[in-house]
Amino acid sequence: MTVAQNRQVKLAARPVGLPQRSDFAFESAPAPSAGEGEVVVKVLYLSLDPAMRGWMREGRSYVPPVQLGEVMRALGVGQVVESGDPAFQPGDYVVGLTGVQEYAKLPAKDWTKVDPRFAPLPTYLGVLGMTGMTAYFGLLDVGALKDGDTVVVSGAAGAVGQVVGQIARIKGCKVIGIAGGADKCRYVVDELGFDAAIDYKHENVAARLRELAPKGIDVYFDNVGGDILDAALANLARKARVVICGAISQYNATESVAGPKNYMSLLVNRARMEGFVVFDFASRYAEAAQAMGGWMHEGKLKGREDVVSGGVEAFPETLNKLFAGENIGKLVLKVAEG
Repeated sequence: MTVAQNRQVKLAARPVGLPQRSDFAFESAPAPSAGEGEVVVKVLYLSLDPAMRGWMREGRSYVPPVQLGEVMRALGVGQVVESGDPAFQPGDYVVGLTGVQEYAKLPAKDWTKVDPRFAPLPTYLGVLGMTGMTAYFGLLDVGALKDGDTVVVSGAAGAVGQVVGQIARIKGCKVIGIAGGADKCRYVVDELGFDAAIDYKHENVAARLRELAPKGIDVYFDNVGGDILDAALANLARKARVVICGAISQYNATESVAGPKNYMSLLVNRARMEGFVVFDFASRYAEAAQAMGGWMHEGKLKGREDVVSGGVEAFPETLNKLFAGENIGKLVLKVAEG
C-alpha cells in the first residue's frame, strides 16, 4: 500500500522585514499514522493571520516562537483520515493547530469537530473560528461595549475588523471603519452596515474622525498601530477604551516599533488602553460561538473569506497579501479538496 506524502513548509530563517520565500523550506515526509488517542487529519484549508509574522520572530511573546526547522504554525480545518480515538471517525471535519502541511497528527483532545452543513469550512477559520472569537471578546469584554457607544475600528475590511464592526452594530452602536481604498470602504458600509468609513490612503484620518465622531470615540479597536492609532488617541471621549488587538503596520519594521505619540490623551480623558490575546478567553469559546452562530442564522452577521488556491507551496506569497492589504475579509489558503 502506497503511503501518502506529506508536503510541509518549515521555517528556515527568521525574516528581516517582509517574509521571503527563501525564509522557508519545502520538504516532503511520509504522512503520519495515528497512535492510541491520536487523530490524523488531511488539511483542507489554512488560516493566514498577521500574528504569524510575530511567531517567526525570536523573543518573548504570548506563545513560544516557531523554531528554525519546525513546521510553520497555523490553524487549519480538515478531514479525519485515521483515528486512534473513538470520539473521531474517518470523514469527520475538524479544526485545530495543523501547521502548514498537508497532513497533521494531534492528540484527539486538540481537535474540535465542525459541521460543514451549518457553514462552509473556511468560515470555521473566520467568523466561527479564532477570528470571530478575537472580535467578540476584544470588543465586548476588553472594550466593555455599552449601548450608544461610538466605535471606531481600524483594519475594518480585514478578518477581525469586519466582525468587530458588525457586532457593534448589532449592539446598537455607531460604527466607523478605517480601511485602505474605496472598494474596502464601500464594502464595510454597503455590505456590512457600518455607518461610515475612512479611506486612510486618500483621506486625512484625524480630520475625518473629528468630523464623524464630534463627541469623541468611546471604543477604538486597533488592528494596525502606527499613525492611525495616534489619530484615534487624539479624538477619544471621556472614559474611552482603546483595545489593542494588533499592529500590522509595524510587523515587518526593520527598526524599532513606533509607539503612540498621543498617549497623554489617555490621562486627559481618563481613558484606558489594553492589549489582549484571545487564548485568555478559551474557557468561554462556546459562548461566543453560540452567539455568533445565532447572529449568522438570523442574517445579522456576515462572514467573508478570501480563499486562495495553490496548496502549501503558495504559503509565503499568500501570507504577504496580508501585509500588502490585498485581502478583503479572512485570508484562507486552500490546501486540498475535501
